[in-house]
Amino acid sequence: MRKIKIIEHISLDGVIQAPGGPEEDPNGFAYGGWAGPHADPEAGGDIVAAHGEAFDLLLGRRVYDIWSGYWPKAPKSPMADSINAATKYVATHRPKSLEWGPAEDLGADIVEGIRRTKAKSGPQLIVWGSSTLTPVLLEHGLADEVMLLVFPVLLGTGKRIFSEGTPPRELALVSTKAVGSGVIISTYKPSGPLRTSSYHDARK
Repeated sequence: MRKIKIIEHISLDGVIQAPGGPEEDPNGFAYGGWAGPHADPEAGGDIVAAHGEAFDLLLGRRVYDIWSGYWPKAPKSPMADSINAATKYVATHRPKSLEWGPAEDLGADIVEGIRRTKAKSGPQLIVWGSSTLTPVLLEHGLADEVMLLVFPVLLGTGKRIFSEGTPPRELALVSTKAVGSGVIISTYKPSGPLRTSSYHDARK
């Protein structure tokens, strides 16, 4: 069974919308490109390492459309070559318009489509930038790892990685580090349902 790894650029207040530039959001998000001033070669190396030597992509339709306008035209590099060659499994109601391939739609039942894709043989599946897929993956126990690159910015508005209605869960910290630009890179594994307790109980 394949592993699913979620990788996200995220602000301190949880926003993941348009980190790479204003063009990533056709609705005109005011702060598009907020990640750029904190770009860091060390963080970039960690992202490449997290993808591994081979990977496929699990994408929402919005991210697929943004990436299809960039990566096929991007300067040649190992990462660009890997992303263009990866099979893109896409949550979409418009499967016939998936022109950037190789690509497959997940079908009408997204959860079943993800289960089917995960059960196939092949490289790990990387999820980027989806505020809709991430809660679904966590709710149904389909995510194996979550890598968050937390940027030292507050945006106050925008799509958040964990929106209202995200199921309560606990995540176990696997590793964490800070790079020179102030970005904190933390990797987690889902570890089960949320537990609660009282500080009063802890002091007994």
